[in-house]
Amino acid sequence: MSSPKKPSSSLQEKAGISPPEIINVSAITQIQKNRRQQPSSEELIAGILDGNRTALSRAITLVESTNPEHTEKANEVIKGCLPNANKSIRIGITGVPGVGKSTFIEAFGSFLTQLGKKVAVLAVDPSSSLSHGSILGDKTRMEELVKDENAFIRPSASGDTLGGVARKTRESIILCEAAGYDTIIIETVGVGQSETAVHSMVDFFLLLKISGAGDELQGIKRGIMEMADAIVINKADGDNIKKANQAKLEFNRALHLFPPKKSNWQPKVTTCSAITKEGVSEIWDTISSYFEMTNETGFFSEKRKEQNHFWMMETINEQLKLNFYNQPEIISQLEQNKKAVQNDEISPFAAAQLLLKLYFNKGSK
Repeated sequence: MSSPKKPSSSLQEKAGISPPEIINVSAITQIQKNRRQQPSSEELIAGILDGNRTALSRAITLVESTNPEHTEKANEVIKGCLPNANKSIRIGITGVPGVGKSTFIEAFGSFLTQLGKKVAVLAVDPSSSLSHGSILGDKTRMEELVKDENAFIRPSASGDTLGGVARKTRESIILCEAAGYDTIIIETVGVGQSETAVHSMVDFFLLLKISGAGDELQGIKRGIMEMADAIVINKADGDNIKKANQAKLEFNRALHLFPPKKSNWQPKVTTCSAITKEGVSEIWDTISSYFEMTNETGFFSEKRKEQNHFWMMETINEQLKLNFYNQPEIISQLEQNKKAVQNDEISPFAAAQLLLKLYFNKGSK
């Protein structure tokens, strides 16, 4: 007669785990606790000033967060880093999708790190208007640069509000500068109003073009070209060299039709190949000439002051808008007014006035 089966005394035994393999529950609890425990503002500031990438990444995550508690902490970190900021060259790079921005930035960034520069790349990645998801693929596209110890790459989702992501990018610049990065590159989406936002936070604005792309974007070309401090014809290699040189001549002629810039700088047009690295050093020479000239005339520092004032006003506008739309009374009344406008029961302007009156009356109480 067989002896009765001894019942399992624990879940581990039921799962077939012998005692030596039983996981230490208290150790797991401690790991989870450590993960939840976030560094203080002072610890983040110390880490950033020491050039710690992890501290820098965590601080940028705080800046990007919409959590009010995170916003307060982020402001403390930015305030602590501000005295060590404003010591970099800020370069904006734009161009339509397919022009080779990521390949160019990797080649250009690698060239700069070889010169002893510390390069931070802040890439605003397009978000889907349907799923609100982002590709955030810059780290995979810049395979070599991401491995460089003197480079830091941070992709950010553009999200729904251009003003919001622009403000966060502007604050991320301060954090990167405090961490010792002396060259900040900001890559734009390449379409829409993002160029205008980036132009207002950089010192030098570079427009990437390719030859034979056609005039399908003629409508926005003039506005972007007026902002550009340099135009680079990319992919000038192989059979494209002749076409690129022809495009260079055409853009040079077009630039002479625009009014003089406030800085008195005459935009340059060059060609390059991000793949062969041909022409990359000439682009840096152009940027260096621009900084030398604008520093001598005082335009460089004057532009920085204007940008600081601009972003103060933009932040006020952004916060007022967020505050307006987050009021419970406004949220409920907005839906009613929206239906009334759609049914032609009230004009859009009168509906807006009613909502604003409700908002300001609430604020005056």
